[in-house]
Amino acid sequence: MKKVFSGVFLALILIITSSTTYAAGTNIKIKVDGFVIASDVKPEIKNNRIMVPLRVISENLGAKVSWSNSEITLTKSEIKVTLKLNSSKAVINGKTVLLDVKPFIKNNRTIVPLRFISEAFGCTVNHKNSIVTVDTEPLVIDGIKVKALQQEYHMTMGGVVQQINGNAFNETIYNIFVENIGKRVEAPASYSWNLNLDIPGSYYKDGQYDFVDHKGNSLVRFDIYSLIRSFPSELLTGYPEILIHDVFKDEWYLFSDTAIQSINQLIDTATKNGFLTIISNTVV
Repeated sequence: MKKVFSGVFLALILIITSSTTYAAGTNIKIKVDGFVIASDVKPEIKNNRIMVPLRVISENLGAKVSWSNSEITLTKSEIKVTLKLNSSKAVINGKTVLLDVKPFIKNNRTIVPLRFISEAFGCTVNHKNSIVTVDTEPLVIDGIKVKALQQEYHMTMGGVVQQINGNAFNETIYNIFVENIGKRVEAPASYSWNLNLDIPGSYYKDGQYDFVDHKGNSLVRFDIYSLIRSFPSELLTGYPEILIHDVFKDEWYLFSDTAIQSINQLIDTATKNGFLTIISNTVV
């Protein structure tokens, strides 16, 4: 009888312990570079590993995600990570590694091990109490660390200056600029924040992007311009749709709308996850 009682008591302890572990997992907060990240599916602990939705970690590390059947590929710069649903094998730049917990689907979300993904992309992960911190490496330009990306854009009346302070976002956006600069061209005859409706071939400044250091000094600045199309099409023949100006080098290049959309998407994601701070807003 004592043995039966002992067995039942032990089973109850295991159930309670297991439930407590899971509950602790559901209260976990994820911080990336000091910012708390929201998730529509709560992180959980499985086999002592913190599991999070793939989107939560990939978005905030600036990694691109692609799918092929049940295989997931994450890429960022020169790092490529491949995982498979319900498989303990993963590949980092061609090297196979074993996972303690297999990726799985929950509530229509792909759930992956947070530490593995973060460390694969060179991040530092710490877990204390119910807070997990993920620290990314800052973008470095000419040997100087970038603190923030400062973006300025204007509306019909007024403008907005805002900063993104997430290292991964800054690095990814910077790489989009560098990797998508096209053929070098001559500076346009007319370009500014104002809509010049008098000269065909004039360009409107869509946005100004400064990568600033911890003292607020700009290290690199890119200005994006779009062709003002308020003229008959025959007068605009030969004028590129989009130009980018490397301000410090005073050089002009072709640029693409696809690259701009990628940058805007990253800025929207940074805003949603709390990485963006508005410095000034004079829009009326």
